[in-house]
Amino acid sequence: MLKHVLKQSTFYTSISCVFVFLFSCTGDLNSNRDHLVFRFNEYANLNTLDPAFSRTLQDNSACNQLFNGLVQLDENLNILPSIAKRWTISEDGLYYRFTLRKDVFFHKHKLFGEDATRSVKADDFTYSLNRLRDPDLAAPGSWVMNKVDDFKAINDSVFEIKLKQPFPAFIGLLTMKYCSVVPREIVEYYGNEFRSHPIGTGPFKFKRWEENIKLVFRKNELYFEKDEKGEQLPYLEAVAITFLPDKQSEFLEFAQGNIDFLNSLDASYKDELLTADGKLRTVYAQEINMIRGPYLNTEYLGFYLDSDVPEIRSKLIRKAINYGFDRKKMMIYMRNGIGNPANGGFIPIGLPGYSKDIGYTYKPEKAKQLIEQFKKETGIRDPEVTLNTTSNYLNFCEFIQRELQKAGLKINVDVMPEATLRSGRSNGKIDLFRSSWIADYLDAENYLSIFYSKNFAPFGSNYFHFRNQLFDSLYNKAFTITDIEKRKLLYTKMDSIAMAHAIMVPLYYDEVVRFTRKNVKGLGNNPINLLDLRYVTKD
Repeated sequence: MLKHVLKQSTFYTSISCVFVFLFSCTGDLNSNRDHLVFRFNEYANLNTLDPAFSRTLQDNSACNQLFNGLVQLDENLNILPSIAKRWTISEDGLYYRFTLRKDVFFHKHKLFGEDATRSVKADDFTYSLNRLRDPDLAAPGSWVMNKVDDFKAINDSVFEIKLKQPFPAFIGLLTMKYCSVVPREIVEYYGNEFRSHPIGTGPFKFKRWEENIKLVFRKNELYFEKDEKGEQLPYLEAVAITFLPDKQSEFLEFAQGNIDFLNSLDASYKDELLTADGKLRTVYAQEINMIRGPYLNTEYLGFYLDSDVPEIRSKLIRKAINYGFDRKKMMIYMRNGIGNPANGGFIPIGLPGYSKDIGYTYKPEKAKQLIEQFKKETGIRDPEVTLNTTSNYLNFCEFIQRELQKAGLKINVDVMPEATLRSGRSNGKIDLFRSSWIADYLDAENYLSIFYSKNFAPFGSNYFHFRNQLFDSLYNKAFTITDIEKRKLLYTKMDSIAMAHAIMVPLYYDEVVRFTRKNVKGLGNNPINLLDLRYVTKD
């Protein structure tokens, strides 16, 4: 451990040298400006700084500092103007017309010429969205264009999008980082290397990236947004991101004050940091703030319904697993009370369509009864299933394993790498898997789409291979309804159909938990856990 800490110390000395270079100042002056640098760690690393490929939470949080789109979300998930200062939607729900600001500039770059920058025009959005459609680029964000018929620049300041059919959730899709504006001349100059030479319009601009080691952003002095007092954002001078892969090491660096922010609760340190009921321990309460709120993330177990295993195909066994463990107890012991037991459906708390009345509660005797009924009907005296998971969720799966064993069902737990689990889940090679679904956009259709029969994996996200005619008809009907209250009723009905067939086992609705040093202000929180550093200050 001592050697590891010493390595980390050397590592952060390297980062400090970067700051000296950035500020072009002495060590003392650098120390005086430490309050202008926000430091944090991304243990999962980054794949890209190109927003068209920004598919993970880590990629999104980095790209959110560098890029803007037409619209954006506030911390309450309201859709607000960004580069578009206003927009209108036609009565038939097909045409979206955006009027752009004229004071938005790309980060400076030599390719822009003498002025080293240029303003954003509507044609830049035409280019950026066409990138998503380009089959040669094969961007993972291409699906956001599935319901788009066409788009065009009416003039420099007006951009119009036409849909193939009404889709009330579409404006929410445009808040995703995939839809960020990028400059054609820079992208074409760098080609695939744009991923590590990003130029955007965001509050920070790219400075340096040593992959797997460190990433540095500097304040964008041309940023267009101001606070309510008219002061230009952001307040910080720089952002420094490190990539320690070990969560325990990350926690040690945070506890020692070497980083300002911890964006998770990991099993390796949860009991050190929190009490059993989810409160900060006294030893940390004087130095650390905890920010906690809803997270649009449902953690679940999924069944592959086309499996050859009788237990997996049986609704009796699937329901027994749903009834057979105490979710509330699981959250207390596995998560120190962080998160909400998923006794409702698949749609999480916070989205229209969520219902607490359509799920399963802890009924151990009911679970035993269902398993006994399965034995009698099939003649299988010792039913068993194999649950596939990653090491991060082993404790949850072992808890469920122990509880279901009491009911008469043997569960074998198989731990595998994340990439292997994802591949097996997509290709129907795994019968029972642990997974999670984090909202891509702010509509419950995002969650229900994974039960739609036309979205079968591997070409879609219906990993269960669930097919139900009534569900499909309601899913299609929802696209024709713009009234959120009416749509909400359809969403709840669809969710209840999936739950009645027990095609998955909702475990818990997650919570965003953020820890900061006491000198950090203005970080805030949001239900999609997107990092926004525009308003952050350090004392």
